Amino acid sequence: MSSQPKLYRARETSIQRWATLLGPVVFILFILFFDLKPGHSEVTYTAAVALLMAIWWITEALPLAATALLPMVLFPLFGVMSGKAVAPQYFNYIIFLFMGGFLVALAMERWNLHRRIALRILLSFGVHPTRILLGFMAATAFLSMWISNTATTMMMVPIAMAIIWKLEESLGEEVVHRYAVGVFLGIAYAASVGGVATLVGTPPNAAFVQIFAIQFPQAPEISFSAWFVFALPLALVFLIVIWMALAWLFPAPKEGFKVDPEIFRSQLRELGPMTYQEWVVLIDFVLLAALWLFRADFHFGDLVIPGWARLFAKPGFINDGVVSIAMAVLLFIIPARSPKAARIMDWKTARKLPWQIIILFGGGFALAAGFKESGLSEWVGLQMQGLAGVPPILMIALVALLITFLTELTSNTATAQILLPLLASLSVAIKVHPLFLMIPGTIACSFAFMLPVATPPNAIVFGAERMEMKDMVKTGFILNFIGVFLLTLTAYFYGQWIFGIRPDQFPGWAISP
Repeated sequence: MSSQPKLYRARETSIQRWATLLGPVVFILFILFFDLKPGHSEVTYTAAVALLMAIWWITEALPLAATALLPMVLFPLFGVMSGKAVAPQYFNYIIFLFMGGFLVALAMERWNLHRRIALRILLSFGVHPTRILLGFMAATAFLSMWISNTATTMMMVPIAMAIIWKLEESLGEEVVHRYAVGVFLGIAYAASVGGVATLVGTPPNAAFVQIFAIQFPQAPEISFSAWFVFALPLALVFLIVIWMALAWLFPAPKEGFKVDPEIFRSQLRELGPMTYQEWVVLIDFVLLAALWLFRADFHFGDLVIPGWARLFAKPGFINDGVVSIAMAVLLFIIPARSPKAARIMDWKTARKLPWQIIILFGGGFALAAGFKESGLSEWVGLQMQGLAGVPPILMIALVALLITFLTELTSNTATAQILLPLLASLSVAIKVHPLFLMIPGTIACSFAFMLPVATPPNAIVFGAERMEMKDMVKTGFILNFIGVFLLTLTAYFYGQWIFGIRPDQFPGWAISP
């Protein structure tokens, strides 16, 4: 599901110490020596706050969530927005969409349903070397669409390690090494790519929906189903490409390679038969996915399937956040048949919600609202009018390339929070449909494959100590460019069909009143 921001380090680096001081210095100097729009000081103040947050987010000088709280203090103090207006940005329907999905995911983890699903998928792919690799990637990608990328990777790595140990016992570590690298990289990359397919799969996706709504309040809703229909094919194609690349770059030994499927079956037997609790969570999860997919009218080109929300008197009152919380609360109500628990879900488990991401979301939404309310979005757009002659497809590629490599060194969620409002301003300035830039910018935040610090899945598999840095860097460098290429083509051609956008048409709802 979510790609967790990198954990705040127990010991500060020298860069973080300097950045803690540099941020306020830049903030003060910017206010003293710049006046972006004479007579409208709130534009300069908002830009100064954005710079301060960017410095602290990029360097992680403070915990990401702590930096995200700055708009709640600085916007009212500097007259950008009232505290009453800023506060609701930290808790909106996108937050509830994310929370509900995460609660269902925590229920899956509580009753070990996610592990059972993973083992079943692995068994279904067989024991040929390339099929094992594909099985690990498929299981990881599917689970990462719904539960934490970090939790999924941490669960899959020990399963993979058990296979690698067995192979090393019979063939030797040197013989198995290259194949092991491919398997672990496959798990990490599949976790990142799988999360792209759903709005709850990774935080940048959910952040995009709300920032888009803030910047363009008259725009049509980006529903769970619309995103799924667009992003799932991209994720599937990219996963197949990654699988083929890893199978070629890190082949299995040609002789003597044999994996006993009993490795998977024994782990499945340890789980025992499916319990009542697992069945309840599975049914709740399937219903949640179905209700998300078919809530709004389902557009697939010219085909339109009416959504189930039309059955209610006011379908517009029902959004994906409502559905998410409804199915999550249901798990707190249904009794469990276990001596260890009274209900399927309890608050002790729910306390594992990633509150740092939720606050990080809120900070990004508040910053986006500040851009809009202060007029900074309009000012930024005016500065970018010189890019109006760049073809849209080239602009998409440049945006995707820039963000892909920037995310190698920064939190993908923070990157999205900083850059999406700027992309919205750029699209208005050059009269390009905002979705042409904002969707590729969002997905590119998840396409970082080169460095262990880029994503938690990368860090986890690197920590398994089965590869060298150069293995990840070389492979990731190639995949970064392939990801940009596929993302550009998908956004430009397929995106036109799914979202009804045209390169030569600028929507009326994107024009500021």
